[in-house]
Amino acid sequence: MKKSLSSKLCLISSMTVFGTIGIFVRHLSIPSSVIAMIRGFVGMFFLLAIMFATRKKISFSEIKKKAVPLFISGGFIGINWILLFESYRYTTVATATLCYYLAPIFVILASPIFLKEKMTAKKLICVFTALMGMVFVSGINDISKISFSSEIKGILFGVGAAIFYASVVLLNRGLKDVPTYDKTFIQLGSAAVVILPYTLLTENMGAIDFSAKTVILLLVMGIVHTGISYALYFNAIGNIPSHTVAIFSYIDPIVAIILSALFLNEPMGIAEIIGAVLILGAAFISELPDKK
Repeated sequence: MKKSLSSKLCLISSMTVFGTIGIFVRHLSIPSSVIAMIRGFVGMFFLLAIMFATRKKISFSEIKKKAVPLFISGGFIGINWILLFESYRYTTVATATLCYYLAPIFVILASPIFLKEKMTAKKLICVFTALMGMVFVSGINDISKISFSSEIKGILFGVGAAIFYASVVLLNRGLKDVPTYDKTFIQLGSAAVVILPYTLLTENMGAIDFSAKTVILLLVMGIVHTGISYALYFNAIGNIPSHTVAIFSYIDPIVAIILSALFLNEPMGIAEIIGAVLILGAAFISELPDKK
């Protein structure tokens, strides 16, 4: 009982921290690719330090067997970060987060093709409901909002991030034999390595102002939002049923939406609130186990 409670507290803590990342990104004036790259490297080395401190051995044999999908999924994580951080810049944190949480819906749509899973009536209803929510959040139904090219660009970046995260989820289904810490360590490293050449080719690193504030925020994102949060998350999921983990994961968007209103003055209108309820409700219900 105590172990279960402790694991739930770890999971709640990690999800709460994940929900604050949008606030940190909005206070950074450096390119999204640079943020993602540094987050990957710092998170990887911090997670490696935790593994050594807790004497967790790296399973090189399993990593070698799954090297290609591990590297690809890690690269997708890096691209997912860049798109999400760009989404924060063009639209509100709340809207970007809601677009990002379309990922479970994309997994449902792709499952019949890649996982040979049946498309049930429940899944179809969830997909339709989430897409209706997207209409409300994006403002496509409001002609006056379509002219806001920046808003639309942010929404597209958020949806793109969701697609790449859904791809990571699908790839991870085939990586169950790789120990969780090993998998995440490799994926974080792969994310950083994939982003590195893109960043060096597209950004003038010498012209970026790494002020004290920027360095502190980047270290917090790398250590707290990545290293510590991932460690708490993985420490928890081994002792909690998978459907409970899925349900608790919705603490992340709820925290993000509340904080965006409190600290970034990004209040949501009636249409956005309806959209949020539809998207999160559909994604939440899709995670619940089917009754037998």
